[in-house]
Amino acid sequence: MGSELDYSVFQLGDFKLVSGQTLPNAFIAYKTFGDASSPAIIYPSWFSGAISDNEWLIGEDKALDPRRYFIIVPALFGNGQSSSPSNTPRPSPLKPFPNITVKDNVTAQHRLITEHLGVKHARMVLGWSMGAGQTYQWLTQYPDFMDLGVPFCGSARTSLHNQVFLEGVKSALLAAKGAASAGSAAGESAPMYRAWTEEERVVGLKAFGRVYAGWGFSQVFYRDKVYETELGYKNLEDFMVNFWESWALAKDPENLLTMLHTWQAADCSDQEPYNKNLELAMKSIKAKTLVLPGKTDLYFPPEDSEYEVQHMMEGVGQCIPFPSIWGHWAGGPGVSKEDMKWLDGQLKALLDDKKWQLNTTGLQ
Repeated sequence: MGSELDYSVFQLGDFKLVSGQTLPNAFIAYKTFGDASSPAIIYPSWFSGAISDNEWLIGEDKALDPRRYFIIVPALFGNGQSSSPSNTPRPSPLKPFPNITVKDNVTAQHRLITEHLGVKHARMVLGWSMGAGQTYQWLTQYPDFMDLGVPFCGSARTSLHNQVFLEGVKSALLAAKGAASAGSAAGESAPMYRAWTEEERVVGLKAFGRVYAGWGFSQVFYRDKVYETELGYKNLEDFMVNFWESWALAKDPENLLTMLHTWQAADCSDQEPYNKNLELAMKSIKAKTLVLPGKTDLYFPPEDSEYEVQHMMEGVGQCIPFPSIWGHWAGGPGVSKEDMKWLDGQLKALLDDKKWQLNTTGLQ
């Protein structure tokens, strides 16, 4: 997690949410790379990720080259850097943090990028996992804003199966303090909402990490013991404790629950003029869109991505799966070196291919 010196903050004021609630004194954290006069690339953060967790894909030897582009990394609400339960004064008695949608995040990002940074058009929007969901939201909420979109290892709408996976990690976390899920995107079921004790936090987060472990990587990854051969862990338990539990213990449980709601409720067609018609939302995308699912991703399978691309206008979308056994982690955050190279190669080809430049007007 970055310190306050690692990123900047844009004050949004009292921010009206899709739910009708207001997030008081809201703010969005962000970091930029490169010169503001260069073509802009918007690269939102992912579930639980800090801004620094996106930096593996940025560099002078990479497609996201700060010498060529003005790269903007905005942080999700709930990640601990933008407005989150962990950094926002809470009322007494304690009440649940407001429900945040993907649309809320992208609306805030659009304000940051246009009002504060002065960007009127983007060359590309891209992101991994929940970053892919935000990419789809950008493509459908502001269809004329960018030339290119690259959602990788993510989806335009959270599938029912994905919601079920998230119910598993959510329930494991909440059970530690004697609470339960009230249902997908429905918060916590408990007699009285209260803060976590330290013991509950530790027990819950360890359970959260162990449930997540079965989904983040593929069956083949585990069968071939890639956690030993590539990542250097001694055995399965070493991997569970020092990769998964360690990852989870670095998080705040309320932050995770805020982002988990955002993920479960994600649906870029849940806005005007689409009215939950996913096919219409996909058809309305104007930017050239390269969709990169993970071949072995257990909660964003290639079939879902292929369906999304099939409903885009002819010539707009293309779907190419990561040829990887790393499951969801094929797309980030820079753990699989071969997949890093493959993704960077796809981005370079897309950015440099003149045939993909659909909208050359308004480029900075």
